[in-house]
Amino acid sequence: MSGELRVEDVRVRYGVLEALHGVSLTAKAGITAVIGANGAGKTSLLRAISGLLRTSDGKIFLDGQRIDRMASHKIVSLGLVQVPEGRELFPEMTVREHMEVGATTLRRAEFGATLDRVMTLFPSLAEKSRQRTGTMSGGEQQMVAIARALMARPKLLLLDEPSLGLAPLVVGRIAETIRDLASDGLPVVLVEQNARMALELATHAYVLVSGEVGLQGAAAELVGHPDVIERYLGGRVAKTADPGDTRAQRPTD
Repeated sequence: MSGELRVEDVRVRYGVLEALHGVSLTAKAGITAVIGANGAGKTSLLRAISGLLRTSDGKIFLDGQRIDRMASHKIVSLGLVQVPEGRELFPEMTVREHMEVGATTLRRAEFGATLDRVMTLFPSLAEKSRQRTGTMSGGEQQMVAIARALMARPKLLLLDEPSLGLAPLVVGRIAETIRDLASDGLPVVLVEQNARMALELATHAYVLVSGEVGLQGAAAELVGHPDVIERYLGGRVAKTADPGDTRAQRPTD
């Protein structure tokens, strides 16, 4: 498994409105976070990478192969799989049926072993394989969405707002799942409004601002960047006698 993603000067338009203005990023081993406010272009970026939106300019490569002019199903077959914002499950379908949908790129002989491996990661889903997903909790549905994506045996996983609408305790479980997947060698691109969670998980991060990369760098360094603290972490930059000291205070209520 390799799964190296390279995005070069990508632009995306919705009619006359340009949503992405020459965005570039790279992602390979570990977790790469993309954070930013609503409307910054995070989902547009993921949809462009996965072939759901056509780029107006720029290039996208997976393991050195250009993919930005490919159909989305072809991109999936190459090993790049997205877990969409809002999960997009079929409420009347069971957990098992969603696993079958996710496995459409597999040969029939591969299904059983792949399902066993995925259900090992999500034992609670294995116990509910016949349950309709519309009757499940938000956290369980998010697990189904991730498991469905893993059934395609991805080389690289795109996660769009996996913590959206979930209680803090459930968010912690989702975060552990993402960390475990990356530790097992699956590169992850994590798009999140929950900047604190994303930066705690990631090794490298990008901050999108109005369709452009405003900041990028090691996630551990961006956690302490004054702009990130002010805009995304709910805190304030400490004022000290030294103007170069930008240590953050604890977030206030």
